Amino acid sequence: MAIRFSLETVPHGEQHSLAHSLLRDMLKGFYNIDYTEEMTKKTEHGKPYLSDYPDLRFSLSHSEGITACIVENSECGIDCEAVREYRPNVMKRAFSEKEREMIENAPENERDMLFFTLWTLKEAYIKAIGKGLSYHVNEAEFFIEDGKITSNIEGYEFRRYIIEDGKFVMATAIKINA
Repeated sequence: MAIRFSLETVPHGEQHSLAHSLLRDMLKGFYNIDYTEEMTKKTEHGKPYLSDYPDLRFSLSHSEGITACIVENSECGIDCEAVREYRPNVMKRAFSEKEREMIENAPENERDMLFFTLWTLKEAYIKAIGKGLSYHVNEAEFFIEDGKITSNIEGYEFRRYIIEDGKFVMATAIKINA
């Protein structure tokens, strides 16, 4: 697994280019591939892939102040977010009842991080499966206890990364090839 992230602050319109720059550097450094964006194609649901390299998968993400990329030999997804005050109304649409209870029962100073951890795990999974907005995110349930992530999703490994002392959170979803 190859993951890279950048904490370079760029204008919103340049985040896409920075993400592809990370991908370009990773593909050159790890696989000796001279990547250009023209090499990227999209599935019917919009998931990008490298048509000339069917054994490689990648995922990109960016948020205010952070950009991330993962390259893997199996389906994968990555998401990153700046941790900020969460909006409870988003929980109603995107989180299961158990996840909402977990956040509401957490100490107040941990709720924002917990919310964005769950959110990035869900987004990473959606990117890995390549279904986009057609997937109901509240169907994917995640639980975190003593730093360990469990889920109702089988066949994927999930990881969370807390960056800059909790300023950012990043999550990955990688399909386990049996």
